[in-house]
Amino acid sequence: MTANPTASPPDPPRGHLYVIAAPSGTGKTSLVKALMAKTPSLAFSVSHTTRPRRVNEVEGRDYHFTDKDAFRRMIAAGAFLEHAEVFDNLYGTGRAGVEDALARGQDLLLEIDWQGARQVRERLPEAIDVFILPPSRAVLETRLRGRGTDSEAVIARRLRDSVTELSHWREFRYAIVNDSFDQALADLARIVQGDGSAFRTDRPELGPFAAQLLA
Repeated sequence: MTANPTASPPDPPRGHLYVIAAPSGTGKTSLVKALMAKTPSLAFSVSHTTRPRRVNEVEGRDYHFTDKDAFRRMIAAGAFLEHAEVFDNLYGTGRAGVEDALARGQDLLLEIDWQGARQVRERLPEAIDVFILPPSRAVLETRLRGRGTDSEAVIARRLRDSVTELSHWREFRYAIVNDSFDQALADLARIVQGDGSAFRTDRPELGPFAAQLLA
């Protein structure tokens, strides 16, 4: 039997959406950038935000920068897979762009907060979500201060909010601890490669550790 020359090629396997969340100062952005550099098959899902653009940030590469009125119109139109208000700014992930990429077989990485991760989980249950934990609250504060980009008031607020953010770690499928950057990167890469069983949030030793962070 000969092949039908007019037959359409089979659809590619659906891509995976990896959702990465963590409190500010945990090293999430650095880990995400390093993971992207070593995993060419991953593409970054660019979010929309109403916060001001920082030096060296590029429209369409780091974020889609928009004003609050336009953002709220997009919410009303159902244009977001998830959206949240964080530190008085709005953030959201465009639904159409994510769905189109996954349908083409593209693996996507989405860096958001726990509120956004919860919405993605509800609307796209197959998403693979990972929470990054700091080794201690003291280290978290040191990292926030070491960035040198925030005022004392902002640092204090981020530290207060980190307790709320950390309390949601159990909602995620996987969790890793960013104590050693290289080890955390290797752990994150294993999850993306489909070998994440050692990093499930239901592993026995993680509960006591997280309780210490929240104490």
